[in-house]
Amino acid sequence: MKVMAANGLARILKAEGTSWVSTFPVCCANNALGQEGMPMLMMRDERYAVALADAYSRITNGKRIGVCTVMGGMNAAGLQMAYGALAQAYEDSSPVLCITDGITPGTWGKGRYDITEGVRAVTKWVGHIDQPHRVPEVMRRAYTALRSGRPGPVLVTIPRGLGEYDDEEYPYTPVKGWRSAPDPDDVSAAAAALLAARRPLLYVGEGVLYGEATEALCRLAELAQAPVLTTLKAKSAFPENHPLSLGVRGEPAIDFLRRSDLVFGVGTSLALGHFRHTVPDARHKTIVQCTNDLDDVNRNYRVDVAVAGDAGLALEALVEEVSRRTSGGVAPNLALHEEIRAARAAMMAKYLPLMASEDTPINPYRVYGELAKLLDPQASFLTHDSGTTRDQLTTVYDTVIPRGFMGWGNVSTLGFGLAAAMAARLAHPAWQCVNVTGDAGVGYMLGNLEALVRYGVGVTTIHINNGGFAGYGPGFWGPGHDPYTCEVCDHAVADMSESVKAMGYYAEHVTDPAEIAPALRRALDENANDQPAYLEFICSQYPVFGAWCTG
Repeated sequence: MKVMAANGLARILKAEGTSWVSTFPVCCANNALGQEGMPMLMMRDERYAVALADAYSRITNGKRIGVCTVMGGMNAAGLQMAYGALAQAYEDSSPVLCITDGITPGTWGKGRYDITEGVRAVTKWVGHIDQPHRVPEVMRRAYTALRSGRPGPVLVTIPRGLGEYDDEEYPYTPVKGWRSAPDPDDVSAAAAALLAARRPLLYVGEGVLYGEATEALCRLAELAQAPVLTTLKAKSAFPENHPLSLGVRGEPAIDFLRRSDLVFGVGTSLALGHFRHTVPDARHKTIVQCTNDLDDVNRNYRVDVAVAGDAGLALEALVEEVSRRTSGGVAPNLALHEEIRAARAAMMAKYLPLMASEDTPINPYRVYGELAKLLDPQASFLTHDSGTTRDQLTTVYDTVIPRGFMGWGNVSTLGFGLAAAMAARLAHPAWQCVNVTGDAGVGYMLGNLEALVRYGVGVTTIHINNGGFAGYGPGFWGPGHDPYTCEVCDHAVADMSESVKAMGYYAEHVTDPAEIAPALRRALDENANDQPAYLEFICSQYPVFGAWCTG
């Protein structure tokens, strides 16, 4: 049966289980998507179209690939706008599919700048559909890249007016995706190293979430009685109420990492950069790394034992091997449990008074404390924005279910939190979904707040309004690293809650600490009826938050 190339692509998306596509006009695929009955969520800019699809892939652990469309072709303004979002997806290893207009046959090289070549640096694979019958071929390769190996964004280009192909002659079969199992000898060596260590530490990355391997991770930690530290992106991969949990950051994480004699990385690149721990004195430690990307091995640290393969399959194999070597595991190390409990309690001792503070302006930790009391730990999602809200929340908020929290931002892109919360609500309609942001983040997400009203997505955005870009200015680190550019309009100049209310939100501004919990309850009640909410808390600039290990 003859089908237009763009319509064939739309049908393939449906065959792959796509339930909606995020977009911003214009892309030649959009009309075909509409003709084939594919719902589209129109965002207010291309960056957010990518961000929403990206976040959806993350919250579903890549089981449901987020798909977006943006303008490309000779007038690639949309793809240029999308570049930053694709860069974040690439840096954070998220399997998002971006579709854009391709260069019409016969016009290659006639433009001054080919943006699709520019995005190769921030994509896992780029596929160009240059003939109608190649639609199934290119889409098979796209989904193979999306569902196999290290996750990452994929770009597919399709030009306008490409013509028809016969979908019976060139049929499409959905792509399963493939995972690689580790070499048994490597598993044996890793297990031996783990059990030989005096102070082992499991350092867990997001690969555990994509492998949906939290249960296996818990089993391994308990078999070996090894404390668990997660990366920012992997927060929620290990329940933080577990007696072996060190959380993500702060003094206990740093202390245990420094004193460890073995760092056992699982599903992590062990990459360097901001918002992640380094391995101090690594040359005097044993380093074990389980990863599905061998390019990670020996990149930043000498790796003594490498286990190549999917984190889920690797953990299953490690559990079996450690259980065999220990005849079912070692006895619970109650002294270790107490050491972890005491260390975390000592860290929290400086935060708990802040979480009950009656100060005005409101101490931001009071907001986090009330939020933790109200959210259902078994059916809620919380995310931060880049900057202070990330640093504060990830330290004091414990997550007990996989993807109950989304840490993000290896490249620290502002405004992604709204897309993350929106995607979480779309994936889990019964969950309480909350996005915590600051003054800088609000500026990035402001226009896209309207989309949640248009589509009836019940998410609460919490705006920690401290009257400036506080993390950059004077106060936190002496004079600040950007003291001349840190001031923005405070609440007295621009009432953001009133602006957002005019978009159709349930919105409040709160100045009294006693009103925090009631306002949160009202917002969550509105969310239950698919009404988005916006709470602006007038807060102080308060700098205390846990640190990363940097040496």
